[in-house]
Amino acid sequence: MSLHCIIPVIVLSLFLTTGHAVAGKLDQIKARGELIAGVKDSEAPFGFIDEKSNQIEGFDIDICRYLAQRLGVKLTLKPVTNADRQSVLLQGAADLVAAALEHNFQRDDAIDFSITYFQDGLQLLAHKDAGIVSVADLSGKKIAVLKGSGTDKIVKSSQPHAIVLHFDGYPQAFMAVKRGEAAAVCAHTVVLLGLKYNDEKPDTWNIFGDYLEVIYYGLGLPENDSDFRDAVNKALVEMWKSGEFEKVYDKWFGAGAKYPLPLTWKPELWP
Repeated sequence: MSLHCIIPVIVLSLFLTTGHAVAGKLDQIKARGELIAGVKDSEAPFGFIDEKSNQIEGFDIDICRYLAQRLGVKLTLKPVTNADRQSVLLQGAADLVAAALEHNFQRDDAIDFSITYFQDGLQLLAHKDAGIVSVADLSGKKIAVLKGSGTDKIVKSSQPHAIVLHFDGYPQAFMAVKRGEAAAVCAHTVVLLGLKYNDEKPDTWNIFGDYLEVIYYGLGLPENDSDFRDAVNKALVEMWKSGEFEKVYDKWFGAGAKYPLPLTWKPELWP
């Protein structure tokens, strides 16, 4: 066989081998019969360890349960943090990430996102007697934020004269305020609700001010896998249209829930 004949055969073989080896995420999930979801295990009500069951529960977990059910596979939860939730997805250790993940262009350079499945905003929490009613009152004061969340940039944009302190977790940030080491915590409203209502004296704390920024949460998905992204988006739309989404939302954020946050928005509902 001449060299001219061998080269096309080699190229074709490599193409077929590669195509066979690199299956889409949807095919991989169905083949193994398991959806691996990266979720928080210490951020109520999105994902936390339930004291009674000693299992991870929360809003994001219920969303993932629905997705797994729609795909006809079992659900496996993989705890992630703010610092590693994106790398876990990039390394293939999880099929998707449901971890209060804000959809923004910086993250979109590395991973894909589902349609918005939760909407919130950045606010501030401070002691009720601190004399703080808006971000304008925080000039020259220290504000506690979560390391790696990107909140520091928004705080500085809203109040250039604030001093930003970074913490590994929200409990540590809140403790800094309790100790007088910071004047306020800046975080998503639902996180602040958790800090406030899990405290021994919730009436001591106020959540105040207009949103510094509206936050759109999406499920983090592997880059450039449209089949899997479409399957996830279809499931989310079906969840909303069927009324199941509202049931899950009310369970965690309804008027009778521990973290009440009125549902004032709706996701993109593609036909």
